[in-house]
Amino acid sequence: MDIFYIAGISLSFFLGITLLGKRNNSLPDRILALWLFVIGFHLYLFYAFIAGKIFNYPWLLGVHFPLPLLHGPFLYLYALALTGKLEKPEMKYGLHFIPAILSYLYLTSFFILPSSEKIEVFRNKGAGYETFLLINNSAIMISGISYVVLTALLQRRHRRNIMNEFSNTEKINLDWILYLVYGIALIWVFVILSKDDLIFGTAVLFVMFIGYFGIRQVGIFTPGNNTQQIQEEIQETIPHEAEKMKDERTPDHPENPASILETNFESVHVRKKYLKSGLSPEAAAELHTRLIQLINNEKVFCNSELTLSELARKLGTHPNYLSQVINEKEGKNFFDYINTLRTEEFKKLIANPGNRKFTLLSLAFECGFNSKSSFNKYFKKVTGQSPSEYLHQMNVEVAA
Repeated sequence: MDIFYIAGISLSFFLGITLLGKRNNSLPDRILALWLFVIGFHLYLFYAFIAGKIFNYPWLLGVHFPLPLLHGPFLYLYALALTGKLEKPEMKYGLHFIPAILSYLYLTSFFILPSSEKIEVFRNKGAGYETFLLINNSAIMISGISYVVLTALLQRRHRRNIMNEFSNTEKINLDWILYLVYGIALIWVFVILSKDDLIFGTAVLFVMFIGYFGIRQVGIFTPGNNTQQIQEEIQETIPHEAEKMKDERTPDHPENPASILETNFESVHVRKKYLKSGLSPEAAAELHTRLIQLINNEKVFCNSELTLSELARKLGTHPNYLSQVINEKEGKNFFDYINTLRTEEFKKLIANPGNRKFTLLSLAFECGFNSKSSFNKYFKKVTGQSPSEYLHQMNVEVAA
């Protein structure tokens, strides 16, 4: 078991150093590196305690109590940085660390005690500090649950944003954040159950997971990091709701609560979202007509890297207006709209006997899909069948 903890501690510091030493490391890299150092130090303190070595270093006694209050903020700030919402460090983000700071300030009186007294407090299970331990443990549980929820909601909003801007999301799919949320959530379950061995054992596995997945994650550990550039594009093309909507309402687009109540939940969401838009119904209809003409004439959806901004430039309109038209007129976000068009194009191509000399994947690429997995996934979403099932039903054979 000692080797297990030592491996986790060593890996934490190794990954942190690797991130800081990476050429052109980004803000998310630096936040994750600092978090890994905190995790490594926390694991070391636990290992020293269970191995009985902590009493050889009395000055370390009590240092671990506020550390759990740091993990939630680090997770959240790392997610903010990865999604491009933490452009540069600001004083306000330091507020997330106030509970840990207050905890350390309270423990000052303990830290200055003679070593023998500190050891005695520990051997008597915190005698004299019962109120502090109760408050600190409660704060740890509240912090853990709160930051897990906040980070999960952040990732969900980000996913919705990128699906309104990009037609292919594989390069910017931040499910990595969700995996971290699941890992932290599992650790906090054991915190609530007060199972120290499970808490720190899971923490070691969590660090190993970061190492394994992080090395495979191009945008985090390797020099070819285009994540930040992509996030900047998202921020430029998808402004905050307050910036995207104009304050004035046109006479042709009044607020109509009665009509909203008659629609389903999804249309209610869309109408509320664009309630303050300066785009009149006539202008929206005209833009939609031009969109359909462009789609039919140029088949722009066959460009695998097509974005909402690029399509808006071709139509000479603002991305926000185009997004509104696609949502309202087609009932889909940009991602679903473009990939539905790609799926329909594939069905047209496969219906032509002259195209059956090509492989399934080459035809999918021709339609704008950029990987086999994305093609299979979306084709089944649209048709309810896998591509092979569809071909079998149509009694069609293509090149292997």
